[in-house]
Amino acid sequence: MPRISRRARTREREFSVYAIVRCGGRQEKASVDDVLTVDKLAGEVGSSVTLPAVLVIDDDKVISDPAEVGGYQVTAEIVGAAVGPKINMIHYKNKTGYRRRQGHRQKYTQVKITGIGTAKSGAAKASSAKASSGKASTAKSGTGKAGTAKASSAKASAGQAPAASTRTTSSTRATSRKKDD
Repeated sequence: MPRISRRARTREREFSVYAIVRCGGRQEKASVDDVLTVDKLAGEVGSSVTLPAVLVIDDDKVISDPAEVGGYQVTAEIVGAAVGPKINMIHYKNKTGYRRRQGHRQKYTQVKITGIGTAKSGAAKASSAKASSGKASTAKSGTGKAGTAKASSAKASAGQAPAASTRTTSSTRATSRKKDD
């Protein structure tokens, strides 16, 4: 291993904020101005993407708690598309004449990390709004269930009365026909 001068070691420490992000089933180390090659992402060149952080290193502070890491955002800009190496596959079975040739080239997207930072209060407001709307929908669904039970019991009682009256009417008709005969 080559020796690193003191000056070089201090330069490494200057750039001390980085994150491990999850993208496409893999985890990548990302710091500001890095260009990463990740699995193909939906979006156009120049559009912004937010990548979920798994771990954040901020100076000497290591943040791995999911509750705290959720407060950090890693934003990236799509630079362009890239393709992986060509992979050739040949299937061959002996003595049968079975031969198949197939090729594959994986599609990738190159992204440039534009920022690693804490989410603004707007994100916190959005999460609290989601929680309050979830509580409201639970309350509405609870009243809706009671209302539905009342409505179904009303329908059931209303449905039974007419059914009984039609049966009575039909039996009356049958007896009236018998009397006429």
